[in-house]
Amino acid sequence: MRVSASMVIYRTDSDEMLQCMECLAADDVLDIWVVDNSPEATDIAAAISASPKLNTVRLRYIHLPHNPGYGTAHNCAIRESIKEGFDAHLVVNTDIIFKHGVIYELTSLLAPDRSIGQVSPRIVAPDGTQQYVQRLLPTPLDVFGRRFLPSSIMKGRNRRYMLTERNADTAADIPYHQGSFMLFSTEALKAVGGFDERFFMYPEDIDITRRIHRRYRTLYYPGVTVTHAHRASSYKSIKMLWVHCRNMVRYFNKWGWWHDPERRRVNRETLKSMHLSPRGRRI
Repeated sequence: MRVSASMVIYRTDSDEMLQCMECLAADDVLDIWVVDNSPEATDIAAAISASPKLNTVRLRYIHLPHNPGYGTAHNCAIRESIKEGFDAHLVVNTDIIFKHGVIYELTSLLAPDRSIGQVSPRIVAPDGTQQYVQRLLPTPLDVFGRRFLPSSIMKGRNRRYMLTERNADTAADIPYHQGSFMLFSTEALKAVGGFDERFFMYPEDIDITRRIHRRYRTLYYPGVTVTHAHRASSYKSIKMLWVHCRNMVRYFNKWGWWHDPERRRVNRETLKSMHLSPRGRRI
C-alpha cells in the first residue's frame, strides 16, 4: 500500500519535525509534504540533508506565507497525493513519534477492508498515559463547558464525551478522531473532498471524521501506539483560545447547536457498541 504523509508547520522547531520524519521514513513513508504556513520560508531541505536517516525521503515543500489555516494547508498535500495515486494519506503533527512497524500494521487493516475510511492508533502522552482523543461528536456544552465551567461540574459530562470508561484495549468505530495522527484511505478523502476550509484551525478534525464516518468506519485501533507531546496552545494563549472558540462557533453553525439529530443518533450508537450507558458509564 503506497502511503504519503503531510505535516503543517508554523515556525516549528526543526528537531521536532525531523524526529517525526525519521519515524515516517523508518516505516517507508518516503513521500512527505511539508506545508509551511510561516511568514518566512524554512530551509527544510538543508535540515533533512544533515540526517542520514532521511536520505531516501522525497520532500515536497509548499510555502503558504499568508497562513490559510491547518485544514487548507493539508488539502494542498491531499490533492497532490490523490493525483499521484497514493492508496492512503497520513495527516500527522510534528510532535508525534512512534516505533518501527506502526504504519505497516495500520495499513494492513486499511488495505484489505474498503469499509474502513480512517484509522488512528492508541495515542499516549510522553509519560505513557492514554490520551482519550477519540471521542463522541461534541455538543456545545461539551466544548465550551470544558473550557469555562469548573471541572467538578463537567466531570460526568467529560467522562461521556471523551469515552474514558470504554475498554481502551478494544478496537472501536468512533466518530471523532483528534487530528494529530489520522491515516485516511485516499478513496475516503476523495469521497468527502478533504478538510472543510471554512475552519482555520481546531474543529476541522471533528468535521472530517464525522463526514467520513457517514460513509465508512472510522476505526480506533489500540494494537499500535504513538506518542504525542500535545502542546494544547489554546489553553496557554488568549489569542489561540479566541481562534478555537471562533472556529467552534463555525462548526456548530454548520452542524447545529442543540438540534442535531445525526449527532444524537451517532453518539447513541457509539456508546451502545462499546457497552457504555447513555451517561458514558461501563455497563
